[in-house]
Amino acid sequence: MQTYPTSPTPRRARLLVGLATLAALACGLSACGTSYPVTSPSDARTDTAATTIHAMTTPSRHAPADQAGSADQGNSVDCRKAKCVALSFDAGPSENTPRLLSILQRYDAHATFFLLGKNHVLKYPGVVRRMADADDESGNHTWTHQILTEIEPAKAREELALTQDAIERITGREPTLMRPPQGRTNAEVTRIRRQLGLSQVLWSVTAKDYETTDSALIRQRVLDQTRRDGIILLHDIYAGTLPAVPGILAELDRPGMVYRP
Repeated sequence: MQTYPTSPTPRRARLLVGLATLAALACGLSACGTSYPVTSPSDARTDTAATTIHAMTTPSRHAPADQAGSADQGNSVDCRKAKCVALSFDAGPSENTPRLLSILQRYDAHATFFLLGKNHVLKYPGVVRRMADADDESGNHTWTHQILTEIEPAKAREELALTQDAIERITGREPTLMRPPQGRTNAEVTRIRRQLGLSQVLWSVTAKDYETTDSALIRQRVLDQTRRDGIILLHDIYAGTLPAVPGILAELDRPGMVYRP
């Protein structure tokens, strides 16, 4: 995951890639009212099973999952001291993603993209390659967005493994992060994703951009919920989301706030 501190330093110096992995039960988030665990980067930092991804660094695909690494001190920000917030997008790439990447570049910002394999990664391999070239993080959001807790373990493993392979073929490296569809997870999903070398990332901020095209509302929902160590969930596949992103980035890029994709 990417991270942005709030200290008044130049934007480029403020860029880094952070971490997020399932570490503790927190507030429940779901459109249907069911409670699921969400992730705080601060919790992840204290979790000995956390995966750390550093700015401008390509982690080894052979490194064990849930294993901390060494930081690039020149680009890193200590989120134990600075406020950090993560920005993530699910269910892409889509026809909108190139425009989103241009917006992020304009703000010298990065994001973590949890990608769907079939009809997305396979349809837009050039976009996936562009994400990697821009040092954005590609995560695994399954092959066809099936709810992993509702299918057989072998099928759940296939949903993740197919996307791992597809992204690796395009970028040269396997994802180390995954987000289960609808945030639905359990012990069996945990077992499978660990076998595949994946750390699980959920969220603490949702704009519910799947239910509105009102960009101003999406922006305000994000800003109202964002706190230190938050993880913002958006979807670039929806029409109202992209117009909201510049305002979100502009607001989170001022002294006293921090944003972290």
